[in-house]
Amino acid sequence: MHQYRGRLILHTGSMFSGKTSSLEREVKRFRIAGYNTLVLKPTLDTRFIHSAITSHDNTSLEAVVVEDIDDVVEAATREKADVLAIDEVQFLGDDAGSILSAFDTLLDEGKTIVCAGLDMDYEAHPFEVVKEIMAVADYVEKHHAVCAHCGSDGWVSHRTTKESDRVVIGATEKYEPLCRACYKRLKNRGEGRA
Repeated sequence: MHQYRGRLILHTGSMFSGKTSSLEREVKRFRIAGYNTLVLKPTLDTRFIHSAITSHDNTSLEAVVVEDIDDVVEAATREKADVLAIDEVQFLGDDAGSILSAFDTLLDEGKTIVCAGLDMDYEAHPFEVVKEIMAVADYVEKHHAVCAHCGSDGWVSHRTTKESDRVVIGATEKYEPLCRACYKRLKNRGEGRA
């Protein structure tokens, strides 16, 4: 796993696509290889267990809760982490430039950063920080859920409630994965929040 030292790895896609499960799998591999890993999650992610990342298939890893990129850097230093695994990276409370600048410093120190995050919001607008990470990451894996309407590859996290804030924390009670065609069909008919 030494080939990943100083590398930035991103798992992205819609909700229910396996991003967090892939992040957990990466952490377990690094741990088996003897790396000191640190799992982090933003305070905004209030789903499931507060101090753990939890996938939709109910597997979890203990995590340090962070507010912003300064907390990430502080925790990495305090824990002497070789590998930082950040779930829901789109919820870190900073602008993309600040996050990428801190990532660059950590990568220069030889740390490996593995992120998981949504590529788009419920209106199919990119999350800025994830878009920027995609451009500079060493490895990017785009995950796809299964469209809840037709069974093809899911493309977007469609909100099924009438809430209009960009970020509304939830799971199956508020979101469903949709392919591009089903999302656009619903949007054109004015159904749901699409």
